[in-house]
Amino acid sequence: MLFALYYVVAIVVLILHFTGFLARHRVEWLVYVLAVTVFPAVLYL
Repeated sequence: MLFALYYVVAIVVLILHFTGFLARHRVEWLVYVLAVTVFPAVLYL
């Protein structure tokens, strides 16, 4: 269940990033937070 929630949040953040919403509201750092949370899983695999 948490994986599904994580993927939904990730997709929403990416959509908001590509539409420019995050940059307009100065929360572009959410993309970096998302990338940092994915990085340990990539190393583990």
